[in-house]
Amino acid sequence: MSTNKGCILWFTGLSGAGKSTLAEFVAPLLRDFGLKVEVLDGDEVRENLSKGLGFSKEDRDTNIRRIGFVANLLARNGVIAITAAISPYRPIRDEIRSKSQAPFVEIFVNAPLAVVEERDTKGLYRKARAGVLKQFTGVSDPYEEPLHPEVTVFTDREDIEESAAKVIAYLESQGLVPKGSAAKVRG
Repeated sequence: MSTNKGCILWFTGLSGAGKSTLAEFVAPLLRDFGLKVEVLDGDEVRENLSKGLGFSKEDRDTNIRRIGFVANLLARNGVIAITAAISPYRPIRDEIRSKSQAPFVEIFVNAPLAVVEERDTKGLYRKARAGVLKQFTGVSDPYEEPLHPEVTVFTDREDIEESAAKVIAYLESQGLVPKGSAAKVRG
């Protein structure tokens, strides 16, 4: 079954919480349902669409607005646009939601700071704690958790299949994926 219903899946959370990993896991599942899907990863967008931007609040807001603009273009044209970016500031996420011309699904990829610091796959938290990285989200710059996300996953205590099933189940409940899709994820 193919549908022309696009939407924005906005994965937000601390660096190392599992946003990109979960987004990359969910994308092929949605494609297997015959849906058009594009992933806008925060690191890739910053490299290709927002090169030259720093990490000041203004630059971060500009980066997130660009991601939101592209996601909206895709979603209003029947694509499921998956974003995986820290997007630390609640007002900008709310702004993107308010401008969306398709359903906006905020997915809070929740992992405690201690857990993401332990994971620290890129060594960023270590550099931030040492003062090498300034304005680092969660250490020297705030992360404003979503107040009412449509889906919250807990990557410190759920496996990836469980987290993905929660996302797919929500999409199914909203008629954005075919009925029975969540059961297929759980296998």
